[in-house]
Amino acid sequence: MRTMLSALWLPALALGVMLFLYIPLFALIMYSFNASSLGTLWGGWSVRWYQELFEQPELWIALKNSLLVASSAVVLSVTMAVAYVCWGASARLHKLFPIFYTSMAIPEIVFAVSLLVFLTALPVPLGIPTLIVGHTLLGLGFIIPLIRTQFLELDTRLIEASLDLGASERQTFFKITLPLLRPAIIASALLVFVLSFDDFLISFFCSGATGQTLSLYIFGLIRMGASPLINALSTIMLVASSVLVLIFCSLNVRA
Repeated sequence: MRTMLSALWLPALALGVMLFLYIPLFALIMYSFNASSLGTLWGGWSVRWYQELFEQPELWIALKNSLLVASSAVVLSVTMAVAYVCWGASARLHKLFPIFYTSMAIPEIVFAVSLLVFLTALPVPLGIPTLIVGHTLLGLGFIIPLIRTQFLELDTRLIEASLDLGASERQTFFKITLPLLRPAIIASALLVFVLSFDDFLISFFCSGATGQTLSLYIFGLIRMGASPLINALSTIMLVASSVLVLIFCSLNVRA
């Protein structure tokens, strides 16, 4: 009997943790289809909040800003990360590699406040460009370790064979190195996109008056009260993030 209980308690504990994590998400999705304007009172099934959500002009402006910032941060951070990983080792810049762990080690609010102080001291007007800079710096701390780990696992004999057969360093990079790094690059790009798209602290401190993002739009809705529009918008973001996570996991499995 004791053996049976000891064999069941771990699965039961894991199930309890999973329910604790995902029951609020299921409640969020269910109440996004609630016809009642009161968040805690069920009034039947309806899609009225999704219809009203897509009629909000502020939503589309915030979504456009979030997509612009996230896409720019992905392009800049991936480009700089690949350049640092591939050419930093030969230039002795690899000694600076531990610095990029600071983005994961220090609290994000400290990073956001320090970036705000730095931009204010320059001075630089806050807006979309400063958001792109902040999210790019945040993403570098996550993707450089990923790409560097993949780079260190490359078979150097393939690169040496390409150079011995007469290919230039540029040709070797685009034909050999870059395709081998492609899974890590795509996975890192998806990770940075999700981090930038969902970020609130850096957006709150460095957006200024004209750089409202989707996270700030949600914050504005919450300040006016618990609106059912938040449930609908959060459900859409949950679905979009889940799709990106599935793509990320499939790339890791293939790699």
